[in-house]
Amino acid sequence: MAYTPLTLARLAADHMRERGIENARLEAELLLAAVLGVGRLDLYLQHDRPLTAEETESFRALVRRRLRREPLQYILGVAHFRELALRVDRRVLIPRPETEVLVGEVLAWARDRFGGESGPTAIDIGTGSGAIALSLAVEGPFDRVVATDISEGALEVAAENARRAGVAERVEFRRGALWEAVHEGERFDVVVSNPPYVAESEREELAPEVRDWEPEAALFAPGGGLAILEALIAGAPEHLRPGGLLALEVGYGQAAAVAALIERNGAYSPARIVRDLAGRDRVVLAERAPAPKEVDDNR
Repeated sequence: MAYTPLTLARLAADHMRERGIENARLEAELLLAAVLGVGRLDLYLQHDRPLTAEETESFRALVRRRLRREPLQYILGVAHFRELALRVDRRVLIPRPETEVLVGEVLAWARDRFGGESGPTAIDIGTGSGAIALSLAVEGPFDRVVATDISEGALEVAAENARRAGVAERVEFRRGALWEAVHEGERFDVVVSNPPYVAESEREELAPEVRDWEPEAALFAPGGGLAILEALIAGAPEHLRPGGLLALEVGYGQAAAVAALIERNGAYSPARIVRDLAGRDRVVLAERAPAPKEVDDNR
């Protein structure tokens, strides 16, 4: 039997929905469009075209992967983030809308601080796919962005994404955990990070797409999920210019604790907390307060 595109997508969506997959119809259509090499809306323009046996089997193979709860973005090999279409695979965390809020706050701060002039620099610690670093380079006034990660595989993915985005010359990739890849005395206008912040005790609460497929090193942090955030707060003053911005994405229920860590550190202005699109406290921002008579000669 030869199926038409919309009939096959509907049958697959029904099966996916029965297995607990949200947005099943949308995902089924995106998978079929990828198999056919067309846009999703083109499926409606070709609604009466019979599919070949090869096309049908290729689609079924992708649906079987999704039914094993492999994330749609890994199957398609791409994740959309702000203005970017990023290559993603199991070496990197899938960028999320919450992180777009983080990037938006950094861009707004940089535009307010520097206007249209070029010159500011930023470091993205734990870059993963490069979503944050590349967005800053593409959309912001930043002349130079450093992106670090502990994973060589993640850096390979991010470097490919930088080439695809046309910003490879302005983004420097370095391997290292936390501050290991930052040079002594090196300072930036912005330190930004979406670090691991999930507590091990929350593992079973995660969706199987996250828990079973995405890299653990990019998800889980000790100390109830706060240990890496605490290390970032402690180390950032050494690498921020006076008045520079520390911008952190945090987990649900962590914002107040992170703001308290910033206050206790004593090197920052009062923290500001920003909510994500779901209304949850998600981003914590603080500027480095200059020490008395401090002179910055490292620009």
